[in-house]
Amino acid sequence: MTPKGEGTGTLDERINGALVGAAVGDALGGPVEGYSPEQITERHGGRVHGVVGPWNGDDWPTARPIAPYHKGDGHVTDDTLMTHALVRVYATVRDHLDAYAVAGHLVPDLMTTPRWIPELEAEALPLQRIFLAEKWLVARLHYGHVDPREAGSGNIVNCGAAMYMAPVGLVNAANPAGAYAEALDIAGAHQSSYGREAAGVFAAAVAAACSPGATPDSVVAACLSLAKDGTRAAVEAVCEVASRHTDFESALLPLRRAVAPYDTVGPDYRSPSLGARRPSRLHSIEELPVALGMLLVSGGDFRHAVLGSVNYGRDCDSIATMAGALAGALGGEVPHDWAKAVAESSRLDLDAPARTLAEVTREIFGRDVHRRRTHEAAYAALAGTPCSD
Repeated sequence: MTPKGEGTGTLDERINGALVGAAVGDALGGPVEGYSPEQITERHGGRVHGVVGPWNGDDWPTARPIAPYHKGDGHVTDDTLMTHALVRVYATVRDHLDAYAVAGHLVPDLMTTPRWIPELEAEALPLQRIFLAEKWLVARLHYGHVDPREAGSGNIVNCGAAMYMAPVGLVNAANPAGAYAEALDIAGAHQSSYGREAAGVFAAAVAAACSPGATPDSVVAACLSLAKDGTRAAVEAVCEVASRHTDFESALLPLRRAVAPYDTVGPDYRSPSLGARRPSRLHSIEELPVALGMLLVSGGDFRHAVLGSVNYGRDCDSIATMAGALAGALGGEVPHDWAKAVAESSRLDLDAPARTLAEVTREIFGRDVHRRRTHEAAYAALAGTPCSD
């Protein structure tokens, strides 16, 4: 693979790059999540350049608002836990997913099977680690018996669904429109409004990044061709600013200024505004436009895209998850030392989900080809025209 993301690599390499890249970005961003670039610089004596320890040092078990999670030291967060859970759903269903697959498979996975949770340094149900916006899935689908297609209505509108949609883009590799539609259906069980829209656009971005010859510019173009309302406006505004920069240091504040009119959280990330995270056609989550912006700034270079996302602060674990997935799917090389440190510290095999998803993706593509040819034959018979081979 090339250091710069230039649309190279086989399907297996793209899937591995995206999933391992997402996990690495997540782990690097976790310990500085919620802080500003200035606070990050003050805490670490400069910018973050790799895996760092907890923000509060050895006091992490009791320090608020982080306790009881051991963020840092290479531990992945809920972004990766949810991504891997969605891969397991694909491995079970072995076909395209919808909101009913979330109710029938993802929710039971979160509720019933203890797994190693790096931030808790213990085996626990994933349900015990995910936040309230993700616990919503269990409350609405398992206990509330809500129609899965409508269960996301009423939840806070954030990046909770978008953060784990990379597998949808990979299953629909080189088919952004298919990824967008599938992610919108899946995310309907979790989110509404611009949170659901971001899930669709992020999946489309990952699918576009898998296209042969893809570039950061072509990924953004695919997003703009599909995105609606405030999400489209935010992506366009942020990426227009990003196109003027080639290093993340100079881009940090301009990207924040560009996305601020569309972001409902407000300047103080830990004290959201009264109108924060409410449905709107005018607004967007912050994470996806900034991740796309960092992809442009970096030219697709994995290290640059992820470090820019991490040092941006705010919800930087999710921003770096998305940027890492996109750069990895483009062919940007994930630094071996980072991947090794994250895998060992998190006690996770980061390559196994990629192997599983690559196998399932091939099966799904085979089914898609059969379905498409069946439709072509039926239409040809209906229209009285010969069916092409």
